[in-house]
Amino acid sequence: MVHVVHPLAVSAQTCEVQVVSRAELLRAMRLHGNYNLVATPNLARFQTDVFLQLARWARSRSPQGDPLFVGPEDWFQGYAEVTGVTRETAPEAIRRALEVGQLTQLDYRTDHVIEEPGDGPKPLNAMNVRIWWEPIPSGPSKYSYRDTISTPNLSVTNQQMITFRLLEFDDKIVYDQVRGLSGRPTTGLLGLLFRLIGEGEVVESRMTISTDGLQIVVARSKKVFTVPVTATVHPDGRGEKGVPDGRADLEAIEGRLRRPVPVRYVPYAC
Repeated sequence: MVHVVHPLAVSAQTCEVQVVSRAELLRAMRLHGNYNLVATPNLARFQTDVFLQLARWARSRSPQGDPLFVGPEDWFQGYAEVTGVTRETAPEAIRRALEVGQLTQLDYRTDHVIEEPGDGPKPLNAMNVRIWWEPIPSGPSKYSYRDTISTPNLSVTNQQMITFRLLEFDDKIVYDQVRGLSGRPTTGLLGLLFRLIGEGEVVESRMTISTDGLQIVVARSKKVFTVPVTATVHPDGRGEKGVPDGRADLEAIEGRLRRPVPVRYVPYAC
């Protein structure tokens, strides 16, 4: 069940929201695919699976309903129950998000995200995503974490406000107009996995899953490169640049991910 609350009940909101119950959040989390949920390179995949499922349920109830809201404690407790981790053993990315009180808002009303598409395919789902925490005196304006378990090792920086457009098509997921996320080498929360030269700000990432469970990612960073770079993430969290040799099917996926996505975005509201 999702409950509607007044914006004053959730600080920093500019419109009314629906607070996702822990029970519904946990139900969405349990629908994840067959991949390692505690490997940092897979956190983007897990997060996206959950966001899209929550949006599907909400849209079926009310296509023009208020944006969804997920609190930090509910997200952590749901993740902990699904994975079996504790506050001490959870990935650093999950712990840091809980420590700063990272909040999530999902506006799943398609007409609040994109204009009516022209000749291109229409997304199955379109969301404005906002991930942030409240400013407090002497509190951090950003946080970074390192993951020494993943291959390659990761260093990721989250600004206090992260926003992006999340589009689901038949053949891919698109994260566009990304703001507030950077890394060195990084997977981030958006599935970017390759070695960056210095600190690069992620601006766009696209991904899809192959028939044998590989996550193929094509991403672009504003400061480091303008030509998209491809990476492959295995279900256990191992990553490699490009796609494995001899895989014509993955090369075809990469080609589809690199095609233009002809959408026009509506200015942010709420």
